[in-house]
Amino acid sequence: MRMKDLFVTRSVDDLIDETENGDEKLRRSIGPVALTALGVGAIIGTGIFVVIGEGAKLAGPSLFLAFILAALTCAFSALSYAELASSVPVSGSAYTFSYATLGEFVAFIIGWDLILEYGVSVAAVAVGWGGNVNEFLKATFGYELPKAISTSPSEGGVINIPAVVIVLAISILLTLGTRESARANAVMVVIKILILIFFIIVAFTAFNAGHFDPFAPEGFGGIASAAGVIFFAYIGFDAVTTASEESKNPGRDLPIAVIGSLVISTILYVLVAIAAVGVAPVKTLSGSDAPLAAALNEGAGIPWAGGLLAAGALIAITSVVLVIMYGQTRIFFAMCRDGLLPRKLAKVHPRYGTPARLTLGFGVLIAILAALVPLDEIVKLVNIGTLFAFVLVNIGVIVLRRTKPDMNRPFRVPLSPVLPIIGILLCGYLIVQLPWETWVRFVVWLIIGLIIYFSYSIRHSRVRTGAKVDPSLDEKAATAPDEKA
Repeated sequence: MRMKDLFVTRSVDDLIDETENGDEKLRRSIGPVALTALGVGAIIGTGIFVVIGEGAKLAGPSLFLAFILAALTCAFSALSYAELASSVPVSGSAYTFSYATLGEFVAFIIGWDLILEYGVSVAAVAVGWGGNVNEFLKATFGYELPKAISTSPSEGGVINIPAVVIVLAISILLTLGTRESARANAVMVVIKILILIFFIIVAFTAFNAGHFDPFAPEGFGGIASAAGVIFFAYIGFDAVTTASEESKNPGRDLPIAVIGSLVISTILYVLVAIAAVGVAPVKTLSGSDAPLAAALNEGAGIPWAGGLLAAGALIAITSVVLVIMYGQTRIFFAMCRDGLLPRKLAKVHPRYGTPARLTLGFGVLIAILAALVPLDEIVKLVNIGTLFAFVLVNIGVIVLRRTKPDMNRPFRVPLSPVLPIIGILLCGYLIVQLPWETWVRFVVWLIIGLIIYFSYSIRHSRVRTGAKVDPSLDEKAATAPDEKA
């Protein structure tokens, strides 16, 4: 096998022609406001409602600086995502972009990485959902689920049943299909933003500046380590690029939506971080699975507010579980349809029009992970996978500027390759801040992927074999759930 065979690509022109003239053409009906709402909806979830407590353990009262550092890291990568999405305005996000530009091997690595990122993200979100269930029950009814059935074994429990319930429920929902529209998403975004604004206002009424001393007990190292953990709070802005095929004007709207959703989320996150430390000691935030609710309940002595916040968080987090899990199953489906993974795994259900077998299978695996693994370990694994994907996307922009200089680029990253290089360095810096155990697990995952690629994918790829799409994996049937889920 020649080295160049690893980088065989799908034709960008053919992909775009399919979206413009094929039977599966999606209507370009989404403007910048709706796209921005999609980004904010995907970003705001467990990251701010739960992981803020994990960040507080490392950064202390300087937590808000960690949020700014994490946002800055995302901003450079977001520009690169915007260039690729506007250049290849086809559904599929980084996996499809890479297959059409950098080649099959890179596409497989990114796809395999995204499967890890999305799957572990769902588990982390589910654990956070479980924590908010307990906080809601305690604040509203004065009752808590027994620790044995609401926490992982390493935290003194036996199994996290709430996390299992939400994952399996969403799996069934995605299998059956659930009707979702831009209006419903906008309503969900409004609920999330109103909840956070409510928290900020209530928290500032009981603000205690003394909680900020000492400001940075672990110095900049603590802030950087916290940024590496709470980076999880920003995962989801790349979901905007999955709607590139339905954007009215990808070259203009996608950059606005990607950067806009990051800016809105960052402003809210920084204000929430300042308000949280001001209303409750760091110890309170870091010692709860639902730190914002705990801050109002214990720090401000307003239990009803904590209960309301926990209930709102449940609504917000539930939507994130659905969106992220949907994204994971569709990336895996695309890889199966392209022959890089067994195509029979993504067989579309004749009645529901969804990859039912795949969705339920992932649901069971993710439920097991959420039931047995603590939140902090899950978040670290999610972050390294996401940061690695961002590094590859930034590299992709640099490489494509040299290998395909004449490719149509409605949006171009300014000052390239300087800004993509800065994005790579920032992602790399946060990656090295993560514990070595996280590295080991991530490398093991990549090794498994490489074994699959060289033993199976390279021999079954549709690009190499020239195979046509299996009727049971027809794209029209497979993309029908986009209008439902």
